[in-house]
Amino acid sequence: MTGLSRRAFLAVTGAGAAAITLAGCNTASTSAVSEPERFDAALPIPPLAESELVDGIRVLRITAQAGTHQFRAGEDVSTWGFDGPYGGPTVRATVGERVAVEVTNELDESTSAHWHGMHLPPDMDGGPHQMIEPGDTWRAEWLLDQAPCTLWYHPHPHGATERHVYRGLAGLFYLDPAPGSAEAAVEEQLPHTYGVDDVPVVIGDKSFSDGGELVIDDGGNEVGLLGDVVTVNGVVGPVLQVSTERVRLRLLNASTARTYSLGLPGRTVTLVATDGGLLRQPVELEQVRLSPGERAEVVLAMEPGEEVMLHSFEPELGNVVVPFAVGANDAFDVLRIVAEGELSASPEVPGELATFGLDAASATVRREFRLSDREINGAEMDMARIDETVEVGTTEIWTVINDDLSPHNFHVHDVQFEVLSVGGSEPPPELGGRKDTVYLEPGRAVELIMTFEDYADPQWPYMYHCHLLRHEDEGLMGQFVVVEPGESADPSMIAGHGLH
Repeated sequence: MTGLSRRAFLAVTGAGAAAITLAGCNTASTSAVSEPERFDAALPIPPLAESELVDGIRVLRITAQAGTHQFRAGEDVSTWGFDGPYGGPTVRATVGERVAVEVTNELDESTSAHWHGMHLPPDMDGGPHQMIEPGDTWRAEWLLDQAPCTLWYHPHPHGATERHVYRGLAGLFYLDPAPGSAEAAVEEQLPHTYGVDDVPVVIGDKSFSDGGELVIDDGGNEVGLLGDVVTVNGVVGPVLQVSTERVRLRLLNASTARTYSLGLPGRTVTLVATDGGLLRQPVELEQVRLSPGERAEVVLAMEPGEEVMLHSFEPELGNVVVPFAVGANDAFDVLRIVAEGELSASPEVPGELATFGLDAASATVRREFRLSDREINGAEMDMARIDETVEVGTTEIWTVINDDLSPHNFHVHDVQFEVLSVGGSEPPPELGGRKDTVYLEPGRAVELIMTFEDYADPQWPYMYHCHLLRHEDEGLMGQFVVVEPGESADPSMIAGHGLH
């Protein structure tokens, strides 16, 4: 593992202008990722989670458990997973349905199940206040009432999220469009057969000991653990065989700290969706940057017999102080994609995908959040403190600023936001959709607009935080409640939870 300790990083960043000069002169590639000799392991497709309708509610049951998993054939590694030794099944449900997910914890320590990107009541959010003790089952129930999109689920125990996610507790959550809706008509024109031309791609980096076990100590690296082995759907060196003219990859950065810049060398990919669903129009891109927690849906056009490589280019992380320490010099292959000799026909990607938009003129509240070291607005996370109070039904603009010279990003629970500006300028087309997580370049303010709808509860908070999970664990997180007009926050429910 290559990295820079927090103490050493802060010492370097304290050099001010000299540190900025260092960032500008380090341009040589020094990738710390070790690529496999061959990409010949068949890409596993996570199974779809089983469900049943009970009194009109779609009920799913998943279990957090320990086990052994083979990232490479013949090499058993101790891991955690949902309904298996590593990863988790893909949960799939339809907008408009009421769902209930019953999560059983068979681990020997407490965990939780957070529905990342989901609009739902705060006591069903699965954050650090909804912990599941060993042997217990927790039931979350809510109405699926948001745009169709690709979400994911993972633990959120304060102080331990990095370790729980890194060991394997993560799965995708597909929200399908309601039958007969405009979104359903667009979906029919996009690749949509699960595991065939609609493929989940969950990317995570790992480090292994000499004995072949996962190394979960990040060594004090400032951004967290940067593994030297990259996995997709839990395997090293994967290959995907495709049988259609177009294939849709649903990309998830499930790493705890690493940012990827994904694309096909020498050609473009068609970006059709980000965190919160479809873009207004498709966007042709050479690279798609994904920081931890972000998702993107891209469509690739294939020719019979063609072979391409999904590659992670050196990510553009902005004016970071020591590029090699935060993964900015790392470039490597991720997934080999091989087309069969004969391919089934696929429709053209529609020129218009979705209609949405929040009006900045409708915002009645502005807030500013400054991220520095492990504090937001000068305060580390306190589980018993409510940091912000929001009125239900309001539209707000949040300005988020990374005051450090190391990477951060920003995730807000419950809502999908839109990016109004980056560094005072209009955001690039790839940030034109609905999102719940956004990368923060050092020193560049990002304006986000969001509306808080449906759920008001003065006692149970939602979170906002950096999704570089070591940063989150060490305090780079805050809490907000949504209340009825004229109501005040009531922290009595969480008063006993203390700092951690």
